[in-house]
Amino acid sequence: MEMLVGVAVFVVFVIVLLIKTAVVVPQRNEYVIERLGKYRDTLSAGFHILIPFLDRVAYKRSLKEEPIDIPAQTCITADNVTMEVDGVLYLQVINARQSAYGIEDYRFAAIQLAQTSLRSAIGKITLDNTFEARETLNQQVVDALDEAAQNWGVKVLRYEIKDIQPPRSVLEAMEKQMRAEREKRAEIARSEGEKQALINRAEGERAEAIALSEGEKMKRINEAEGRAQEILKVAGATAEGLRKVAAALAAPGGHDAANLDVAKKYLDQFGKLASENNTMILPGNLTDVASMVATAMSTLRQTDSRPAPSS
Repeated sequence: MEMLVGVAVFVVFVIVLLIKTAVVVPQRNEYVIERLGKYRDTLSAGFHILIPFLDRVAYKRSLKEEPIDIPAQTCITADNVTMEVDGVLYLQVINARQSAYGIEDYRFAAIQLAQTSLRSAIGKITLDNTFEARETLNQQVVDALDEAAQNWGVKVLRYEIKDIQPPRSVLEAMEKQMRAEREKRAEIARSEGEKQALINRAEGERAEAIALSEGEKMKRINEAEGRAQEILKVAGATAEGLRKVAAALAAPGGHDAANLDVAKKYLDQFGKLASENNTMILPGNLTDVASMVATAMSTLRQTDSRPAPSS
């Protein structure tokens, strides 16, 4: 019985010894080992054997990128506007020994330094520039943290502002300003549209007036050319008729035919006087038709006897 108890105690001792001496470090992790309270070594990923009761795992550090939530804090802008700002910080342990002995708690220190750096950066700009300068603010926080974290064995990768919450009154004022700005842009767009419409109508009316005047001009030119052509045609026809009359008078028996035609027209026109007008003007030699014909023929002969104009 005593032997069984002794074996059991030995087995327990062996198990405890294995637990104390065998250490398996996961991938992307490092363990800081102390011997009798003093730093001895940093174990990387893999299987390791420690000296029991002398060595111990003092700190365990993950080398993965680690996000840390930065609580919301009150910040005051350069134009004395109070706002609530929160964010998230991404950092990574690059030296397990420095992260263990360089600072008590690197996470708490990073949070505090991020908040103070952000308050300082926001205090230098106005409210309107706060929303536009997020990238600049993020970079300023990263630069401040990275400089301080060099002694902590920590690398600050980036910082992102999650939310900026101005006071309710400021939000209402900003909303009114945005609404006024949208209405202003809409009014400008409408006025520009009306202006362009007026310009287009004026140009259309101008083009129409020019087209109408050009049409009227062409119409008058065509009418003038038509009248000129008509006058030339009439003159040509008249000249041709006169030449034919002159040729007929110069032919044998032409004067006798002309006498007969003049006498006939004289009698026809004289017969119409009574039917067209109540008042009649009678020549003194009414019955002497031959004398009237002779006078007309004498005129024709005088015309024929005139020399033709030299060409």
